[in-house]
Amino acid sequence: MANLRLRSILAALLLGVTASADDHVTERNFTLKVLPLLKAKCLGCHGGDTEDVQGGLDVRSRAALIKGGESEEPALVPGDPEASPLYQAIRWDGLEMPPKENDRLTEAQIAMVKSWIVAGAPWPDEATQRRHRAEAAAIESTDEGVLVRTSGGLSDEWTLRRYRPEDLWAFRPVKRPPVSTGTHPVDYFISKRLAPTSIEPAAQADPVTLIRRATFDLTGLPPTPEQISAFREEWSANPDNAWEQLIDRLLASPHYGERWGQHWLDVARYADTGGYSNDYERSNMWRYRDYVIRSFNDDKPYDEFIVEQLAGDEIWEERPPGRRDPELLVATGFLRLGPWDPAMVKKPQARQIYIDDVVNAVGQTFLATTMRCVKCHDHKFDPIPTRDYYRMYAAFATTQLAERPASFLPEENREGFDEGRTHVERLLAFASERTEALRRKREAAARRWYQEHGSNYVPHEERKNLPDESKPPRHVGLDHHEIGRLKVREQDQWIWTRRLERYQPMAQSVYSGPDPKFLNARKLRVPGKRRTNTEFVNHILTGGALEAPGDIVQPGVLSGLGHPVDPSAEDPYLVESELRGRRLGVARWIAHENNPLTTRAIVNRIWQHHFGKPLAGNPNNFGVKGAKPTHPELLDWLSTQFVDRGWRMKRLHKLIMTSRAYKQSSHHPQIDSLGSVDPGNDLLAYFPTRRLSAEELRDAMLHVTGELNPTLGGLPVMPEINMEVALQPRMIQFSLAPAYQPSRTPAQRHRRSIYAYRVRGQANPFFEVFNQPNPNESCEARDAAAVSPQAFTLMNSDVMSDRSIAFAQRLEREVPTLEKRVERAFLLAFGRSPSRLERTRMIDYVRRMEQEHRGARPDIVTHPTRITRSLVEELSGKSFEYDEILPVFEQYVPDAKPADVGPGTRALADLCLALFNSNEFLYVY
Repeated sequence: MANLRLRSILAALLLGVTASADDHVTERNFTLKVLPLLKAKCLGCHGGDTEDVQGGLDVRSRAALIKGGESEEPALVPGDPEASPLYQAIRWDGLEMPPKENDRLTEAQIAMVKSWIVAGAPWPDEATQRRHRAEAAAIESTDEGVLVRTSGGLSDEWTLRRYRPEDLWAFRPVKRPPVSTGTHPVDYFISKRLAPTSIEPAAQADPVTLIRRATFDLTGLPPTPEQISAFREEWSANPDNAWEQLIDRLLASPHYGERWGQHWLDVARYADTGGYSNDYERSNMWRYRDYVIRSFNDDKPYDEFIVEQLAGDEIWEERPPGRRDPELLVATGFLRLGPWDPAMVKKPQARQIYIDDVVNAVGQTFLATTMRCVKCHDHKFDPIPTRDYYRMYAAFATTQLAERPASFLPEENREGFDEGRTHVERLLAFASERTEALRRKREAAARRWYQEHGSNYVPHEERKNLPDESKPPRHVGLDHHEIGRLKVREQDQWIWTRRLERYQPMAQSVYSGPDPKFLNARKLRVPGKRRTNTEFVNHILTGGALEAPGDIVQPGVLSGLGHPVDPSAEDPYLVESELRGRRLGVARWIAHENNPLTTRAIVNRIWQHHFGKPLAGNPNNFGVKGAKPTHPELLDWLSTQFVDRGWRMKRLHKLIMTSRAYKQSSHHPQIDSLGSVDPGNDLLAYFPTRRLSAEELRDAMLHVTGELNPTLGGLPVMPEINMEVALQPRMIQFSLAPAYQPSRTPAQRHRRSIYAYRVRGQANPFFEVFNQPNPNESCEARDAAAVSPQAFTLMNSDVMSDRSIAFAQRLEREVPTLEKRVERAFLLAFGRSPSRLERTRMIDYVRRMEQEHRGARPDIVTHPTRITRSLVEELSGKSFEYDEILPVFEQYVPDAKPADVGPGTRALADLCLALFNSNEFLYVY
């Protein structure tokens, strides 16, 4: 050990003498490559925290590396990498550093460290390092990569980091590539990629497949037999004209906004409750959902759509009172969509949680950029410094949450307000009556206590802060059953009082101002007097910690895009620093035609929902770790076309759908060879098959059965769900949430699935099993995995049973004979007639099943109007019971159940169930 230490010291001395003669290149490489590598891969454990240097090994200086750590051996032997434990460790030769597989150095990085050690491991002083960095900063592009100008990282090493040009594709300006004349632009770029492979694209799909594909894509519903028949006639006369007219009709359908609004709500994380332990209802959030649907139906320019959601309230504030559109307040519901509840959290931390969430949501939704990982450090892969993160954070730091008065619009659907309000008032009255009875009993006991102690009675609210010895026990006169019930009833009062806001002209919105004195997610309002002279100072938070403020930052935007807010400003990437106007500045920067991320992001999403996969594989992440675009020129051409044509989505839909690529068949004659050449169908040689989403599946069944209520917008609806799930205890803070009560009538329940009530703490079982995304995170793409619970649900669930019976009843109403019912069933479900063999088998199947059902006696389904709950009282640890009423079931109109229909109908329903379970119904080809 002593010899090794002496050897390392002598090597260091000898090499130190000769280093100055030829070390310029090595010193430069150390400054720009090796030192940043040591900081990125080693410093976290070995010197970053001087109070906790693991193994005693400090990598912050050459001398410390030569000294070594607790082993008392030098970690670095200048001139001899094989004798240097540092080198052995990064090669995972005996030692393994960094210890995580994902952090291992590449072969090129290992070779770089080896060359440095061989050259004597020179470690220039700070002045020399600064000179090398300044020289590097003057050269934008080298063999090592491209330098990106930003507002600056936390270290010079990060600021001067270079990137492979192909990794910066999304951060570069969008340029319109040339297109061959006489060719559809989409087909031109797809053919350009296919040409080198000698693979021919698939033939055009048949008209029935095409109308089904287009109708589901644009409306989320299947075409009717009558629509299919009419389209086939038009197609036979003039295919191109028929196709364009079909697209125009579907884009004009109000159901277009429902389908494409759902895509947006997936990304934006829509839910009707706030999540966390209380999961408080956001009673007016349905108005934001309807705003989104209207915006798609009205073909609102996307740049306006962005600005309204991020800063509609600031535009509203700028306008004179007579010209303030309440829809601008409704639009900012986007900023209220994330899960949030300040309960049991200190106010500064609660505010930080909210702002962090909004910054990340804005980045993912509008810029296809993940911001969360920049909170604690400069981005590890993308040109986004922490400084930019906290500039964005500062832009949203004055955003405060509030339910704001916002008049109902004439186009907003208020159907069901009276019935819904009456239902909620009944539940509130039940809770209030029992609350007051318990409070009266408590206060009667309190009066006796004061009388016995010779004191004047003090009401409950006024005695809360009095010393214990001068007031009765908190729950005087109540046993543990009554104490528990009082807590439940008081919580229920809050819940039902909050729900009454559904019917009031209010919006889940925001305002710009200083932090309020108190935060309470169950009731947030704009203060009567808003302070406007408050000075807001924002810092970079070291490590993301409020307790470690760093440099002061001003509100601003991402600087690595080369897209300034004001090119003439001293710092062109800053926005308004006053309390009001920050978000508006960011919104307009995002919605600018020169923002390369914004246009590519939305075009990529639109393409994704037509072809089942995006051009750039990660719609929420265009960074280095996201999948590169398969057709970058096509993405850029569409992006420029989108902006040039007014940011209108319907025009982009039609452009994409009139391409040959969209109209091609999902079957390819060379499918076996394609499996090896292009297993992911990235070249789009054929149209990709996709399964219906959860909402499409339910809506398509309701459409086929004739039950679908096509009414647009309005209050959330409560479809029937599994009764065990509906009634199961669901914990919220200090209590149980009220049971799920479905809407009273079939017409109310059988609305489009986009209107279904979304509770963060209670997923709809049918939607969940078919991969409806969790609303706590932005969903860039639905999971389409097929799992066994889906098969069980399709065959055995109450949802499928009810829809199958409804389908059978429709067939019985519309056609008189079994033969014609089989024919009609195929037309409604598949858009085609059955083959002769299918018809024969289905008729035989129904007749056999009718014989089976004649011997069966289905159970009669009943619904409770009152249930008993059991809960543990937290202070005593003892259990108690309480009653909960379910008034919706007092005059409930159920769907037809097996016990309500005869054997013939049940047998026909079995046929309908089989059709619903077929791939031809479940998939779009």
